[in-house]
Amino acid sequence: MTSSVATFKLHPPAQPPHLLTRPRLLRRLDAATEPVVLLSAPAGAGKTVLLTEWSQGLAARGECAWLSLDAYDNAPDRLWSCILRAVHHARPNLPGRLDGEGWTVDAWLEEILPGLVTGLGGEGPLTLILDGLESITDADAVRSLADFLTRLPHGFRVVLSTRHIPGSPLPTLRARGLIAELDQHDLAFTPEEAQAVLTGLLGSAPTADASSALYEATEGWAAGLCIMGRALARSANEADTEGNLARGRQAVTEYLATEVLYRLTTEQRRFLLRTSVLDELSAGPCQALAGDRAGVLLRELARTVQLLVPAADPSAYRHHRALASLLSDVLESDVLESEGSNTVVSLHRSAAQWYSRQGETTAAVRHWTLGGDEPAAVASVLDGWEKAISAGRGAQVSHWLDLLPPRTVAADARLCVVAAMAALSGGAPETARRWLDVARLRQTGLETVGEGSTVSDAAAVAQVVACCLKGEVLTAGRLGEAAVAGTLPLTAWRALACTARGAALLWTCRYEEAEALLGEATRDAHAAGHGLALVRALGLRAVCALLAGRHELARILSDEALEAAAAVGLDRHFVSVPASIGRAGLLLEEGQTEEAERVLADAEAVLAGSPRTGSEPHVRALCHFTRSRLESARRNTDAARKAREAAGRAAARCESPGVLTDLLGRAGGDTAVAPAAAPRPQDLSVGERRVLRALCGPLTLREIASELYVSHNTVKTQVRAIFRKLDAHDRGGAVARARECGVL
Repeated sequence: MTSSVATFKLHPPAQPPHLLTRPRLLRRLDAATEPVVLLSAPAGAGKTVLLTEWSQGLAARGECAWLSLDAYDNAPDRLWSCILRAVHHARPNLPGRLDGEGWTVDAWLEEILPGLVTGLGGEGPLTLILDGLESITDADAVRSLADFLTRLPHGFRVVLSTRHIPGSPLPTLRARGLIAELDQHDLAFTPEEAQAVLTGLLGSAPTADASSALYEATEGWAAGLCIMGRALARSANEADTEGNLARGRQAVTEYLATEVLYRLTTEQRRFLLRTSVLDELSAGPCQALAGDRAGVLLRELARTVQLLVPAADPSAYRHHRALASLLSDVLESDVLESEGSNTVVSLHRSAAQWYSRQGETTAAVRHWTLGGDEPAAVASVLDGWEKAISAGRGAQVSHWLDLLPPRTVAADARLCVVAAMAALSGGAPETARRWLDVARLRQTGLETVGEGSTVSDAAAVAQVVACCLKGEVLTAGRLGEAAVAGTLPLTAWRALACTARGAALLWTCRYEEAEALLGEATRDAHAAGHGLALVRALGLRAVCALLAGRHELARILSDEALEAAAAVGLDRHFVSVPASIGRAGLLLEEGQTEEAERVLADAEAVLAGSPRTGSEPHVRALCHFTRSRLESARRNTDAARKAREAAGRAAARCESPGVLTDLLGRAGGDTAVAPAAAPRPQDLSVGERRVLRALCGPLTLREIASELYVSHNTVKTQVRAIFRKLDAHDRGGAVARARECGVL
């Protein structure tokens, strides 16, 4: 056994230039009173630099001994000879090395450990810093160190620095309150610290964009920031920011390859590379890509590499951005060379199959698209969109469509209907109408979308819903009858059609007919499990009952609607607003103004949180009207007047204010609303009408010119004429204006 210890291992290494003092971490170390302090973070996190600086300021708290560990110390006799040598200058009564036969289990338990505990105590404070603890993996060495750490004498502290998350005795020390911990999140630079480091490296403060890009790429990782900062500092061309950042990222990749990737086993490297196509690492998808031992390897690498960052799910991780860049580069070179050019495609498709089986459509669509299987990606969207829309997740469906290759949606009538429904779920009827116009052009036959409906019938339902959201209740009533007739009972399409036509009847004071249709909608929504249609139908029924003077029924329906909204997570969606308004109106009838204020404030908050401030003007007007009643009950005349005026403005956007005219007339006299006059644009030419119809879709002006076999300049001229004649400023406004006056 060799007992000598190299002198350089007993002293902290020299500090790097441009050292950034980190007072917040130094204070954390100074404030720790526990006998064991653990710094656990990945390579390059700044552990050694921090402890070196801290060890030089320990005079007030006693002496400090330093030991840098490496692979040569990975045996119990060697480890303890090094520890004894490190503390010998502070505790000269301890032997400087292991005598006799050295370390054995019996000698450790009977002689060495008791002697250490006795010899280290009672002579003033002493701190031992063990840097590089990840090098110690021998079972006897780890066990002996655990025995020692749980029996430290008073006044003796041990500070451990490691790239791994240690096992024993960490849980025991935590349970006893004997350990303070700093992890990678604590050691990561804050944006302010990163700015200071980069300023020191560059000689001047970097631009805000450069600083933000560096911080985002490194996530505050010390080594990454310093490497990229030095790459920028060495650059001869300061203006080439993108090129300089690319060179910096390459330098970071080389560092990680040396310090992390090539220190792993072949099995571990294969796992990291094959799972690098995943956004989130959990046992299921990892097993689909890397085999049955994937779960074990994931936990092992999360503990040892620490560049796998915990995700929201405690059992899942994501790649640190710097590691993700390295793995992507290696996957495109080493793996493609060894396993073939289709490896990445195969990995994406395997991941997509797993996510599809789990019903995780976002990930499935992403991987099908990256794997080049567009039909499978489209199928995933068509399989999952209806359930998502019924839960009010229209934005999620829009995201799925965005993941598809360009022009895919516009080329498929079914996807155009899905896009329209996603827009309607978000309260954007104009966007929905543009997609429906494209769907009519693209449909080729009896294609079906959703449950039991052709594209044409589904588009008709969506058109009626869009009319309702725009306040065009007369048009909705006229189109709604055919839309209802074109759907099958007990389906989501029937529920949506009945709800839309029932709303149109409600706002035109046809309460009995509205109640009958909304009752059918409630039945169909229940049967189809469509939460969005159910909450909306129940809420409108509550308003219908309230306006018809059937207060007990209104109470039952509003309570049922609000309970259903809470149950399916739609209590902050605009479809829940009618139920809240109905409930607030009932409370006002009963004189419960405070409770009415709470319920109405919830409805107003939902409407205020909607970016589509012009959608569903009847509901918004009724909400303002209810507010005016509440303020009148409080004798707040000014607030009541302002609410009535707001109700009048909302009602003015309706094709036919209907019941609102009577309500506002009775409430304020001067706020009675007449139907808004239709615009009267000049006649459009045949060519301008063709271009106007094309503006309804997603095509650019250049693409419209190609479709109509005219020049790009001709289309631009006609568009300018359309805007002038319709008094519009953009294509959306022109289309809306044209529909208002019957041109479309």
